[in-house]
Parts: sequence; structure tokens; C-alpha cells
Amino acid sequence: MPPFRTWPALPVAVAVLGLPPADSSTLSAPPTDAVLPLLVTQGGAPAAALLAREGTTARYAHAGQGIARSDHFRAGSVTKTFIATVVLQLAAEHRLSLSDTVEEHLPGLVRGAGNDGRALTLRSLLTHTSGLYDFTADTGGTTPVTPRQAVRIALTHPPAELGRFSYSNTNYVLLGMVVQQVTGHSYATEAERRIFTPLRLTGTSFPGSRSSLPSPHGRAYAADGTDVTGLDPRVAGAAGELVTTLADLDRFYAALLGGRLLPPRWLREMLDTRAAHGAYGMGLFPEKLPCGTTVWGHNGHIAGSYVRTAATVDGRRVLTFRVNTDAIADPELEPAVLAADFCPRTS
Repeated sequence: MPPFRTWPALPVAVAVLGLPPADSSTLSAPPTDAVLPLLVTQGGAPAAALLAREGTTARYAHAGQGIARSDHFRAGSVTKTFIATVVLQLAAEHRLSLSDTVEEHLPGLVRGAGNDGRALTLRSLLTHTSGLYDFTADTGGTTPVTPRQAVRIALTHPPAELGRFSYSNTNYVLLGMVVQQVTGHSYATEAERRIFTPLRLTGTSFPGSRSSLPSPHGRAYAADGTDVTGLDPRVAGAAGELVTTLADLDRFYAALLGGRLLPPRWLREMLDTRAAHGAYGMGLFPEKLPCGTTVWGHNGHIAGSYVRTAATVDGRRVLTFRVNTDAIADPELEPAVLAADFCPRTS
């Protein structure tokens, strides 16, 4: 499966995918203020915004019309970092093990077309190495489904090779179900208790079936210009339901990578990409920039919104940018934004 950035004009059929980008080692690093407007002029976005933080210093920039610093927006697959964090917290509490099989927690659920939950571990779900088919390839990312319906759709297809990295939203839908089975609470409740409240992420929520965005918010547009601001988040569920703000995402990734949410052993597990052959950790993926710096984070792609958060491995520097449309037309612009911020500039 090719990386997200090689699809400059993705149809809605993969609307909740957020895939690791290709290596950007050939890019230069112009100033961020020069790159951000290109997301509008070359990237085809109505508007773009960026919030970068280093310590207590924040820098905001925007381009185009109809986007504001305090806006709420849909974050798509950035959701996966939150779900992975909750699962790893439960592992740290010895309430589950990453070597547990899916069958142990969800007996009889994953069976059919060659799929077998007895052979799949929670680690394989976290690292996208389970081989499970991505249900959104069938729903188009536009049809609201329950978690069980999403899994049933996936199980009508044979799996990819077990152990090979194959990004699938089905993995994280299942992890959301595991969280509920282990705790007796929904993944939304657990994330609020474990992450949102302690970090004071007051603009972040799992909206369930609520199709409207909290105020304030701007408009969201499909690639063809259709207004898709109203969206039933059940098109994505635990794989991409999150609504948030620029400031909240910066705060979350700084805290996560800074060691405030996971014990050191479990943060190391999250950053271990060996299972996915370097492509993905657990709810995070690395990207090596032209200056040699590797940043960690995730992207999120859902109808009307594209989001990218990246941070240094210690969480001291973090950047989130967003556009209010489905895709960025020029695939080189995303890594250029990251390089402009994280790579030192020479005179």
C-alpha cells in the first residue's frame, strides 16, 4: 500500500486513513512562514493553520480565509495515538498484555475469510501487522457503522500477510472494543479520564454520533469544494473520531513524548518500530527530515480535514498544522512544512 503523500487527490473512499509519509530527505528547509501559504496556493486548501511550541513559547501562523487558532476540527487518524496511549497504560497496569490474543478479549468475534483472532495479538493491532482488511475501503469513510459492523465488513475479506505492515483502521476499532471489555467503560470515557482531564485538553472530545462541531469552528470542505462540516463520527470510530484543537494536540504530544503519560518502558514500546519494519510504532510513526532529525507523530485524514502533528522524540518541540479540506494537492508540501520548522536554517 503506498504512503498517504503519494495520493495527492484522495477520494473520500479512504477518508479516515492517516498513513506514514515517504522519506523527505531530499527536501530543503525554507522558513515556515514561506511554506505555510503554499498549502493554499499550491496545495489547494481553502485555509491552513499551524501552531508550534517549544517549551512555553508558542508560534501561530495561518494562510487563507475561514480558519482560526481556537477552532475545533476533526483530527482523523491522530485518534490512534490517543487509543494506543490508553492501551499501553492498561498494559502498564497489568490489566492486559500486548501478547494477549484478540480472541482472549473478544471471543469469537474475529473469524471468517481466513481471519482468526486466536492468531492475532494486541501488539499486531497496535502496529498494523495483523493483516486485517481496512473496513473503510468498503464504506468509503462516509457510512456510519457500529464497531461490530466495521469488523464484520473487514471479515468479508481475506487478510494480508500476518506480520507485514498493512495500515488498517479495523485494528484500532478492535482496540477500542478491547478497552471497553477490559475496563467496563468506553474508550471515550477512558481517554477523558486518563488523558483529556489530566492534561486539561478542554477542546478535545470523542463526539460519538454528534455530527456538529463544538464552537468555535470554521467550515470543512471536500476536495471538490462540497461543504462537509457536518459529519457523523461513526464513519471512523476509535480509528478516527477525535475532535480537537491545535493547542490541545501540541500539549498532548509534548506530554506523551515527554514521559508524562506512560512509564519509560512503555514509551519505549510505543516508539519501537521493529514489528512494522521501521514504518510504524504503536499509534506513532517516525519521519526522518533532511537535516537528519527524526520527528514522531501522526497524521489524520477525514472528510473535510487533514491534520499533521510532529514532535522531537523528547517532546520539547512540537508542531501541528491543519488544512480545512480532504487532501493537500502537492505531496511535497507536508514534509516541507516539517523541515522548515525542525531543521536549522543556514544563512
